[in-house]
Amino acid sequence: MLNRTIDYIRKVYLEMRKVTWPTRSDITNSTIVVVVISAIVAVIIFALDTVFSTLLSFILR
Repeated sequence: MLNRTIDYIRKVYLEMRKVTWPTRSDITNSTIVVVVISAIVAVIIFALDTVFSTLLSFILR
């Protein structure tokens, strides 16, 4: 059991050495893109909610 665990940890270590980690600049750029797209989607949802609420209140009068 101990040999299998050590072998597993060794294989994980070797695989992790193959990983290409993103640079700080890549992470920053990706974060900015996610924040901007999230803000755009939030504005679109807010606008649609406002329009549909106004239409629904107009219809129910």
